[in-house]
Parts: sequence; C-alpha cells; structure tokens
Amino acid sequence: MVKVCCFDLDGTLLPMDMEAFVRHYLEELAPHVAHLLSPDRLVSLIWDATKAMIENDNPDSTNEEVFQRRFLSQSGLKREEIWPLFERFYREHFPKLKAYVQPTPLSRQVVEAALERGYRVIVATNPVFPRDAIWERIRWGRVEDLIDWATVYEETHYCKPNPKYYQEIIHRLGVQPEECVMIGNDMQEDMVAKTVGMKTYFLKDCRIDRGDPAYRPDQEGSLSELLEDIRCGQGVFSRKVG
Repeated sequence: MVKVCCFDLDGTLLPMDMEAFVRHYLEELAPHVAHLLSPDRLVSLIWDATKAMIENDNPDSTNEEVFQRRFLSQSGLKREEIWPLFERFYREHFPKLKAYVQPTPLSRQVVEAALERGYRVIVATNPVFPRDAIWERIRWGRVEDLIDWATVYEETHYCKPNPKYYQEIIHRLGVQPEECVMIGNDMQEDMVAKTVGMKTYFLKDCRIDRGDPAYRPDQEGSLSELLEDIRCGQGVFSRKVG
C-alpha cells in the first residue's frame, strides 16, 4: 500500500522548460560574481561541480560539500570570497526567476488531493540547488504550506539518477520502497526509482525522455489525469491510507 507521494518539482509540480530556465538562471547569476569570474568561466565551473555532485557515490559527503569542494578547487577562489555572493543572489535575486516558469493551480489541487487521501507528501527534486532556491521554487508552485519535506543539497548525499538517492529518501522516511510512489516528468531521473522498488507515475506534461535507459512506469498521465487518478484511487493510488 502506498503511503508516501514523492513529487519531482521542475516540470512536475512546477511546469517549465528546464533548459531555458537554467539558461536564464546562469545569465542572472553571472553579473553578481563578474569581478571574480567571467560568465563563461562561471558556467564552466558550475557545470563541472554539478557533474561532480551527480557522479558522487560517497555517503560521507553531502551534495553541498561535493559541489563546494570541486568548485573552489577548480576556481582557485576561497569560500569567503565567493560563497557570500552566491548566498545573497539566492536570497535577493533568485525569486525574480519566477518570470520563467508556468505555475498552474493544478499543482496545489494534486497535492491537496494526495493529503486528503492520507498520503504523506514530499518534494523529491534533484538536490543540486541550495535550500533557499528549492523552497523558493516550491513557493512558485504554491504548495509550500503542504509539503512535509524536500530534498536539498545541504542534507542529501546523492543526486538523480543514482538509485541511492531514492534509497536515502526511503531510509529518511522510515518506509518500505513499495510504500512510495515517485511522480515525475523525467524518464531517466525519476522513473529509475522503480529499480529500488518504488511505484512510479510518469507525468506526460513537460516530459523528458532521453531514450536510454528506458523504464516501464506503473502508471502515466497528464497533471489533470494525475489529479483524477489520486481523487478516484486509480492504479497505484487504488488503496486509501489509514
């Protein structure tokens, strides 16, 4: 019986063109550190450090620690030189990026429907961003008051599509894999949850599918179909909790 709904964020609870959003994000960030790094150098360093996070398999380092260690070693900068600038950007300027997403009232309706059926609801977004940036995007989706917990890079040790990311969630929640359903729009990053025993729901809105590897989700549909499936107890949502 499913007890927990794990929602992806970008492209799932928060409809967006992820590639376009990341491009705007980097363009907005660059001027704030331009006296230290050229835009091209900054982008190169961020992608390199992000790759290090995604490839990390060491349970002793959080994603934040992996990213910071790699970024600083490759840039030659000290933490106190640049990190306060990043933190200020996320506090003061990141919220302006809301202009590049397409929030929908369906997101709140979906989460409310899950809660009404007794499910615990978490945001299982790829934790490659700091807490401030992730919770800001959760607010854009208008579900911040409904979410029990979200994966952020300060607390987690793995990234999608590493199956250990999902195992860490299961351990954190104290549940069995089959008691969770992973709902997301990315075939490779979200549906890989099936390999650790989670149920999966592939969201067709904003879908991302790179072709390989391919997984067979337990269920799929649009956001409006997901809402109906939860409300009516269809498929993986067929048994009410409690």
